[in-house]
Amino acid sequence: MYPEQLVMPMKEELTSVGFEDLRNAAEVDAAVNSKGTVLVVVNSVCGCAAGAARPGVKLSLLETKRPDRITTVFAGFDAVATEQARKHFLPFPPSSPCVGLFKDGKLVHFIERHHIEGKSAELIADNLKAAFEENC
Repeated sequence: MYPEQLVMPMKEELTSVGFEDLRNAAEVDAAVNSKGTVLVVVNSVCGCAAGAARPGVKLSLLETKRPDRITTVFAGFDAVATEQARKHFLPFPPSSPCVGLFKDGKLVHFIERHHIEGKSAELIADNLKAAFEENC
């Protein structure tokens, strides 16, 4: 588990722009199973989260078509919430960072870590904007 003083600034990159910080399994289940579209970002301390995932996710939300709810869990810190989110991402294997888009409780789009590593924030944003256009 990562120390709180390390994680909090990385969490705040998303929560400061309106992401709900999901901290336990019940919160994850309630968010994922809610009506409409829900974005779930598995945040992490790695460089690809800092350089591509968080900036790309934030950039994607500047469009008018966007999910009804935007949420996040933090791998290596909110272990129970992260594990619960990963159950909803099946059959995709656990990875962090990663991003899932749910519509009425069903996973409709997923970006795995290997789709984030080495990619630009703009490419991540374009991927998500296309998913929002189709599903939101």
